[in-house]
Amino acid sequence: MAITPTSDITSGTIDLIKHGLHTARTVNADQELYNQIKNSGDEKTQLKKVATEFESIFITKMLQEMDKTVDKEENGLFGNDNKYEEAFKGIVFQQMGRDLANNPRTTFGFADQIYRQMEHLVK
Repeated sequence: MAITPTSDITSGTIDLIKHGLHTARTVNADQELYNQIKNSGDEKTQLKKVATEFESIFITKMLQEMDKTVDKEENGLFGNDNKYEEAFKGIVFQQMGRDLANNPRTTFGFADQIYRQMEHLVK
């Protein structure tokens, strides 16, 4: 059945399609990250990259939780309709987490601690 502009599409159907696309992107992004780490060299290099990625995920989650505590004004960055703002914030928080974890001056130190505790387990 072809979908035409006059077809009835429920919001549930659209939400299901959006969820499927988001899940596909997430799986592909996660698989791409896994492949980058796996192909990065020896096991110690891989451990360092995994530890840094763990720290970036932790920081991202922390920023997302902190954002929930902030008072919101009626007009956000994108006006009253904040569905775009919420999607944009997720991307910004993720990039901030990666930037903070990868910069030696701003890292929280989790990656280094994880690496030092686990390096004796890899070759």
